[in-house]
Amino acid sequence: MRTSMGRLSVAIVCGAALLVRPAVRAEQQPPPINGVTGTIALEGTVDQTSEAGKTVIVKTVDGIRHLFHVTEKTVVHGGAASGTDTLGGLEAGSRILVHYTATAGQQTAHEVDRLDGKGLKTIEGVVTRVDRGGRELSLRLADGSTQTLRLTERAATDVGRDVDSAATVVVYYADEGGHQVAHYFKKIS
Repeated sequence: MRTSMGRLSVAIVCGAALLVRPAVRAEQQPPPINGVTGTIALEGTVDQTSEAGKTVIVKTVDGIRHLFHVTEKTVVHGGAASGTDTLGGLEAGSRILVHYTATAGQQTAHEVDRLDGKGLKTIEGVVTRVDRGGRELSLRLADGSTQTLRLTERAATDVGRDVDSAATVVVYYADEGGHQVAHYFKKIS
């Protein structure tokens, strides 16, 4: 006799109950997890890098260390090198922001922004307009002037989802091709 209880099957063999788990097939995917999907950003300091292992360990302000894998497609803004030496110039203590995805328990860095004096520049202001489709962010600065920065594709799609007009933000940007291009921005009040 066999009965089904939820996802488990119970088989009664010779008067004893036997729990049988359903078979998992290779083509089956785990159910989606509600919450964060897509690219995630994490801010911290470089704890260790390994060119040989293509990894960087980042320590967050709360002391937690995160291991990120670096691929040939990982872009480092404000680093000293590129290509196969993507981690060059990211010494211990460098403030960075890692844009990554997590799949199968592995965190893969797609972009690393250096946030200290050797990396991206910063500007603070009050948001007057966020145009994600047009990839622009407009700010009112402390002196009353306004400034419009271009957004990277990642900044336009994945960054600052909680930012709206009148929010005070810090923007991390680089001068690229004669334009100020924002790589990351976040609320500061």
